[in-house]
Amino acid sequence: MNNVWWQTKGEGDRHLVLLHGWGLNAQVWDCITPELSAHFTLHLVDLPGFGRSRDFGAMSLDAMAELVLKQAPEQAIWLGWSLGGLVASQIALTHPQRVQALITVASSPCFCAQDDWAGIKPEILAGFQQQLSEDFQRTVERFLALQTLGTESARQDARALKSTVLSLPMPTVDALNGGLEILKTADLRQALTSLDKPFLRLYGRLDGLVPRKIVPQLDALWPQSESYLFAKAAHAPFISHPDEFSQVIREFADAKI
Repeated sequence: MNNVWWQTKGEGDRHLVLLHGWGLNAQVWDCITPELSAHFTLHLVDLPGFGRSRDFGAMSLDAMAELVLKQAPEQAIWLGWSLGGLVASQIALTHPQRVQALITVASSPCFCAQDDWAGIKPEILAGFQQQLSEDFQRTVERFLALQTLGTESARQDARALKSTVLSLPMPTVDALNGGLEILKTADLRQALTSLDKPFLRLYGRLDGLVPRKIVPQLDALWPQSESYLFAKAAHAPFISHPDEFSQVIREFADAKI
């Protein structure tokens, strides 16, 4: 049976599970793990189909969440970036007894733009799916470049993301397509209104994939949650602003757990 790649490090008395975004792997967290491992027991995961968990094909959001949960501690703070935010949110909805708190980073409960909702245009996601079959490495690189546009350290951040992908075997086209399908179809906006766990949402003001205009909409829809906007960050605030990011995580955990 295939296993999800999982690494545990740190000596903290609180467990923190970190879930990466589309196309990447757990090494994307390298810039913050030294700081966070001094305060938490960290659980670094390669999502099914990605990184060292590449022996999985496309799967649904629910199937991915269930697979990740199998190796998780009994209770943890779950932090998910982008696609990982959807996985962490799904776990919080279906297994709340396993979740002490939920933190989403540059993530949307509905990534696809709709009439009354800002997001990625459906035709852009469909275009990425089409391009994957033609030149999937270049397509992944284009998607990563979108994640850092506008920041002062955009080139450096984009190189960091690219090196994370290239440091391990590339995901299969099936896994990449499956992840894009989740981004295209998932909508957890209403489901998360009932979440009664501590819930922190982190955003970058310059993010081109998760527009900041959804922040006040979700503040109103989810009054039980808290939001924080990194003023000079885009889609990867933990890479562009690792110290500020780690401080926000620590302060939230200290206050809530």
